[in-house]
Amino acid sequence: MEKTDNFFVIHNFNTVPNDLLAYCKEYVIYDCSTESAVKKQLKDMGLNIKEVENTGHNITSYFSYFDEHYDALPEVMCLLKGNMIGRHCSKAFFEHTYNNKSFTFLYDEKQYWDRFSKYNENGERNDVGNTFLAMENVYVEKNDSWYAASENHPKKYFNDADDLLRFIYKKPMIPQYFMFASGACYIVRREQVLRHSREFYRNLNKLMNYGMAPSFPSEAHQVERILPIIFHSVSEVQDYMNDEAAFEAKLPECSAYIQYKYENRPRKFKKLRKALGLIQ
Repeated sequence: MEKTDNFFVIHNFNTVPNDLLAYCKEYVIYDCSTESAVKKQLKDMGLNIKEVENTGHNITSYFSYFDEHYDALPEVMCLLKGNMIGRHCSKAFFEHTYNNKSFTFLYDEKQYWDRFSKYNENGERNDVGNTFLAMENVYVEKNDSWYAASENHPKKYFNDADDLLRFIYKKPMIPQYFMFASGACYIVRREQVLRHSREFYRNLNKLMNYGMAPSFPSEAHQVERILPIIFHSVSEVQDYMNDEAAFEAKLPECSAYIQYKYENRPRKFKKLRKALGLIQ
């Protein structure tokens, strides 16, 4: 297999990503493994590893790489998870795409094609649901932030992706559906990353690495869904996104807003139930 000049940024957790390393000439592994045997094996192999805190997801590793190498980014980067092949895409799909030089969704789950395509295997038309495929590797999900209600993924700053988009951009378009790669693996070009400042990526990481209680924050789910927007949108970002001190000064307002909405939720529901005549 020909090795690509694309630089591999690999987020790794408790695995040895030999299958990915077979495809690239240069790479870095952001390793947050907790299993001592895996950590020892990686070290003994002499791999290019940067040990990082386990934030429960991979996007903080990507943004950390952008920050740390902002002035000397490779022309094309593959943003990968150590266990991606076989989980988020097939080996055959990866071999067709790993050397792409343009933005690519690294996602491929053919087992869902029959359910998500226009017609099923019987030739009958499928209903459009909350999720579907726009292309064979482009996952589409209704923008309803269903994951924000999960107790496993607490939220500290934003109730949903809409609030996050309004926080990042001055006049964002709020889509009814998000197109993204489930698992947040992509091929991205340097100029797409450089659309935003180093401080922009540092600040976004602050929204996603505030703790594991019990798992990663809801904000990481939100950022996962807007990654293609971040790499493509022409909308103007808020000034504080490029200023760490100003950004951090805004965060207490976000936390207070979430608390306000939570505290007033029962009151709003009571008014609604009363308006509907369900209570006196």
